[in-house]
Amino acid sequence: MVRLFTLFFFTLESEKKNKARGGCLLSIKTVDQMTKASPFLVSVLLFLLFQFINGEDPYRFFTWNVTYGDIYPLGVKQQGILINGQFPGPQIDSVTNDNLIINVFNSLDEPFLLSWDGIMQRRNSWQDGVFGTNCPIPPGGNFTYSLQVKDQIGSFFYFPSLAFHKAAGGYGGIKVASRSVIPVPFSPPAGDYTVLAGDWFNQNHTDLKAILDNGHDLPFPDGLLINGRGSNGFTFNVDQGKTYRFRVSNVGLTTSINFRIQGHKLILVEVEGTHSLQNTYDSIDIHLGQSYSILVTTDQPPKDYYVIVSTRFTTPVLTTTSALHYSNAVTGLDDTPPGGPTTEIDWSLNQARSLRRNLTASGPRPNPQGSYHYGLINTTRTIRVVNSAPVVGGKQRYAVNGVSFVSPDTPLKLADYFKISGVFSLGSIQDGPSGGVNLQTAVMPADFRGYVEVVFENPEDSVQSWHVDGHHFFVVGMDGGQWSEASRTGYNLRDTISRVTVQVYPKSWTAVYMPLDNVGMWNVRSENWARQYLGQQFYLRVYSPANSWRDEAPIPNNVILCGRAVGHQP
Repeated sequence: MVRLFTLFFFTLESEKKNKARGGCLLSIKTVDQMTKASPFLVSVLLFLLFQFINGEDPYRFFTWNVTYGDIYPLGVKQQGILINGQFPGPQIDSVTNDNLIINVFNSLDEPFLLSWDGIMQRRNSWQDGVFGTNCPIPPGGNFTYSLQVKDQIGSFFYFPSLAFHKAAGGYGGIKVASRSVIPVPFSPPAGDYTVLAGDWFNQNHTDLKAILDNGHDLPFPDGLLINGRGSNGFTFNVDQGKTYRFRVSNVGLTTSINFRIQGHKLILVEVEGTHSLQNTYDSIDIHLGQSYSILVTTDQPPKDYYVIVSTRFTTPVLTTTSALHYSNAVTGLDDTPPGGPTTEIDWSLNQARSLRRNLTASGPRPNPQGSYHYGLINTTRTIRVVNSAPVVGGKQRYAVNGVSFVSPDTPLKLADYFKISGVFSLGSIQDGPSGGVNLQTAVMPADFRGYVEVVFENPEDSVQSWHVDGHHFFVVGMDGGQWSEASRTGYNLRDTISRVTVQVYPKSWTAVYMPLDNVGMWNVRSENWARQYLGQQFYLRVYSPANSWRDEAPIPNNVILCGRAVGHQP
């Protein structure tokens, strides 16, 4: 105990010196040491530490233990990945600009990483939690993530990014609320529900990974889950005559979904951190990796109603349900849930085009979201991203611009920082499609503060879903057929939505404008996790020659080293 307090006050003195030098850098290595010394006291001591350092944004502390456990989401016993014994894992509730200190203990028998879908990691790709940026947490080890939800609001989720762990669970919701001084463009809801929905397989994640490793695609999913449970396994309790917020994320592996609530209208209010125009829908398509916030007013007769999730663009159509239970209900659920859209592409495309930015709403700061005139800025570069599904050596692979990604033996961010040669080559993926297929560790160079047009082109018959870490982008256009320069005449350059994940319909294209305002090594990937695992991803290296802490945070003191980075000094 004496040693622990001595360590704590030594840390205080160190932080005072940091502050006197114009910095205020938390030593996460010290946090790890303190946690191992006495997990019971670490939260109290850290709270005192950060109160002592004036001028910081608030800190929230989490300690998570990652374990295997038996789960029965579709009635079949499986080995799931639990966080603090929970599936799904604990929700992160935070406020704009909060610092999140998340100490993750890996009690699995294999390496593990968590990533934070939609959290921008401003100046800090060191915390992104994918193998291109981070060494895995070894079995029996721990790592303390230090994140800040800088200038963000909205609904997101976290998930395990290594191997095929996402198929075993390990995911949970992230809520970033607005600061109390920032007006929100709707009245406070009576309740706030997180809905983590998506497809599920009865086979263990190790078996699914083996299928992919042997060069085959995954089978059709066995069902759908809502918050880790199958049909009628979850209940949302509401009072009649009130309005509730539902934060819905598609955390599945392979399939787009449609979300609806029997007899109720859905008012869309937020898309991945952007307040939207409050359009009303009967149901909403949510593609892989996407998140939406919806207001629902319980203005129907008192009974139980179905909350329905069904697959889109699949044959057969899978459906699962939960219950919306009025507290004064006089009857239960009907015999059969109502149907929804199934394979209609045009219906979904038109809905996607209807998403608009609320130009009069404040975002995370007290100024209208529309003050950023994205359509009046000249783009500096056009990048065409074309997906494909080649067979290489008799095995199924997936590719981007003719390159199928191969994981390196050393995280790209560490190789770049320590100048380790032979791990990757800049320019190993081109700005447009090329003939043939190469297996490479694909890294595309990009200049800090560039402003690029990215066109995702999908010549295949299935819907694609793309995510870019570390950046928001403006979805300026989408349509069927082949993109050309003439397609720009139809762009929305005034009030389109900005987001982090976007769909591309079959034999169609989607164009986005993206400010490269975040230095780092960033993953650009398919959110179809089988395609991502088999190569449909690459990394975007956003580089600033200034090499300044104003542009990028320094390497963390507690960084885990692996591969060819072992032996280097942070």
